[in-house]
Amino acid sequence: MVSDLQPGRGLVRANVLCMLSMLIWAVGLPAADLLIAPVPALPLTAARMVMAALFLLPLWWFTEGRQALRSADWGKGLLVGGAGLGLGAFLLVLGQGKTNMVTVAIISAAMPVVGIAIEVALDGRKMTLALLLGVLLSMAGGVMVLQGGSDGMGWGLGALLCLGSIVLYTLGSRMTVSAFPTLTPLGRTTVTITGAALATSVAAGVNALLGGAGPRWDVLGAKELGALAVFAIGGLAISQVLWIRSIGSLGIAMSSLHINATPFYVMLILFALGGAWQWTQAFAAAVVGLGALVAQGIVPLRPAGRGRSRTIGT
Repeated sequence: MVSDLQPGRGLVRANVLCMLSMLIWAVGLPAADLLIAPVPALPLTAARMVMAALFLLPLWWFTEGRQALRSADWGKGLLVGGAGLGLGAFLLVLGQGKTNMVTVAIISAAMPVVGIAIEVALDGRKMTLALLLGVLLSMAGGVMVLQGGSDGMGWGLGALLCLGSIVLYTLGSRMTVSAFPTLTPLGRTTVTITGAALATSVAAGVNALLGGAGPRWDVLGAKELGALAVFAIGGLAISQVLWIRSIGSLGIAMSSLHINATPFYVMLILFALGGAWQWTQAFAAAVVGLGALVAQGIVPLRPAGRGRSRTIGT
């Protein structure tokens, strides 16, 4: 789905919501680090999804009424949520467990390429000069982050799992918008996260019955419960509502450009917790932001009145 918004207040508002979504999602990464050691990936994913669903369902009921819930296509929500969001979140936890949150943030830089490939394949998006330059700027920002803060990175299988997570999450997010055209962003998010909660809970239950590893209950306490709340309610429920609303306005390709600023947000969080400030990441975030603005025409390549960016190859 390609956005038809023209540059203006609505487009700027959608970009701000997308940036806020990425910032809140980044807050969940340090919280996940606290949980990954004592809780295996599958039970952790299920607990995260269930807590997010329990937060969103009453909120949706209160704001839009019982009829909105009763008329939703829950079967489709189970399919989209389980295959896209649930499996994607599971691979993300596995990947972060084998690497670290910095690697997760940097691998996420592949999302714009995935998002644009989806729109080119499914929606007939044309590659314009502005879009190409915007993607290159966004990717350049990701490369600068890599050069400026790669000491703690891990690659190998963990990075591949993170990449698989990004592909599934991008597809799942796009399907969340396209499969439920009559629902609000809150409704779309609630239906798919509830579907993911059901799917991952069943998988975790079967895993437990088959003798799979379970949480280390002896080391779990109030701090870990708080981390789970941040990871589930902030890093998933709230950020996903903002994200889905942004995709509805910008499309998956344009929204995905913002994820390349996530390493900067992670650095901000670590800085607030006593870590070092890194000017390279700060500058990289500015480059990513510029790329998003150029790709959407908010910062035009040509002066007003001289025409739109031409399509590549024409």
